Amino acid sequence: MAHPAPPHVQSAQAQVAAALQQVEGKPVDLLKAPWTEVEASVPKLLGGAFQVNNPNHQVLALGLAGAFAERLAGEHNAFWFLNRESPEGASVGFPDALMVISPFNEVMNALAQGKLARLDEIAASIRRRLGEVRFGAAGGGQKLSPMDYQRLIDPGFMQFLVMDPAKVQKAFDSKPDALMREVRDALGRTQLPAEVRQQFEGQVLSVLPQMDPNKPIAEQVELAPRIVELMGHLFGTVASTGAAQNEFWGQLILPLLFIGAPQSFPPVDDEEIEAFNQGAAPLELFVDVVPHSVQAPEEGLLGAFERSEVSPIHKAFERSRAPLHLLKLDTTRIKPLLERFDANQMVDAVRRFTKYMEEKAGKGAPPNPQNEEMLKAASVLLTDLKKVVTEGKGELCLRQMTEGDAMSEQVMAVVRQALNAPRIILA
Repeated sequence: MAHPAPPHVQSAQAQVAAALQQVEGKPVDLLKAPWTEVEASVPKLLGGAFQVNNPNHQVLALGLAGAFAERLAGEHNAFWFLNRESPEGASVGFPDALMVISPFNEVMNALAQGKLARLDEIAASIRRRLGEVRFGAAGGGQKLSPMDYQRLIDPGFMQFLVMDPAKVQKAFDSKPDALMREVRDALGRTQLPAEVRQQFEGQVLSVLPQMDPNKPIAEQVELAPRIVELMGHLFGTVASTGAAQNEFWGQLILPLLFIGAPQSFPPVDDEEIEAFNQGAAPLELFVDVVPHSVQAPEEGLLGAFERSEVSPIHKAFERSRAPLHLLKLDTTRIKPLLERFDANQMVDAVRRFTKYMEEKAGKGAPPNPQNEEMLKAASVLLTDLKKVVTEGKGELCLRQMTEGDAMSEQVMAVVRQALNAPRIILA
């Protein structure tokens, strides 16, 4: 494959191939053997029927998922791309059409039904769909890459929001047609270019006409959870932080909040000094070396919120089977930390730590422009978070989004402002 499977998928595929060879006494070509032939070997391999919740059986499914993806790659140039919502941590996409599948889910379903040949039916359906695209009006268009898919599908970015519960409830109690009229009316009052307005309508409003016009959107969460969340954000958000990658929030920004601005630093070992000499960012070393001044949750969301401190923004989402992208947070733990947070003190602590490391290393820190960029971004985002938590009038929420969503957030803010602006009615 041009964009290979994740290492754990490759490992599982190799294990399955070796195990099949052992039970059959001959190699089994997972890329060419009929699925019915492969399925005949499954009971021998597992010692019985396939069990969905058995971890060893799931490894079998993961290995077969790798083989299924390779078959699709051979026929359609399919590729893996990072997708945190997929069970295997990645999904498979196609260059000729925006179409996403989870090979692991498909194999699990097929094995659970005792019909691995179902993968042939899925492959045939993909073949038909891609054929329609290739020979249709859109055929021959620009090819999609793994990075295109990741930007559009993978929820790799986050931002914190303050949401007005009354406005959120009003949006969720509204019917699709009413919301669509309000958003279109607001778009018309903005100064956004016509092509931007058109793109916004296509991305944000295209699902609303497919929903039941006679039911509030809160009753249709299972049908379209993303659009219901988006309507809540569009109508209910009153303040927000900037957006950043999930790892940046979880591994750097929020740990800085729990560390604070210490006046002294712990001893460092030879390995940490060597990392410093090799150009490791002082900010990253600061987070790794300096202990938290306040106990952080050992598990939970972003290492900052216990599971009990996280909940859906509305009871309707308790019915949704899809991963939630909009979560309500209890601020009891982090609000006191944010009230004490001072960006200048944090920056000063990191600067003093850098000098401390220079003394231990016996030489100056290697140039690292990325360190300054990260420190500035962390300072800005924590200042944003302090403002929304300590001054915001509403509930703190966390929004997970794709890179594409993050890039369009500025347009979203303009539309949201238009929705909340007073309207001038001429007599």
